[in-house]
Amino acid sequence: MEILFVLIPLGVTLVAIAAGVLIWAVKSGQYDDLESIGRRMPDDEP
Repeated sequence: MEILFVLIPLGVTLVAIAAGVLIWAVKSGQYDDLESIGRRMPDDEP
């Protein structure tokens, strides 16, 4: 039962960190242009 006092705050902290990283990535423009990378890939045809 005592382990819950460690695991619950640890889980909440990890979720908060993951949410912060996701929000930072969206605000910094990481997901703005998902289509151009597909156009820049070289063709496999010789």
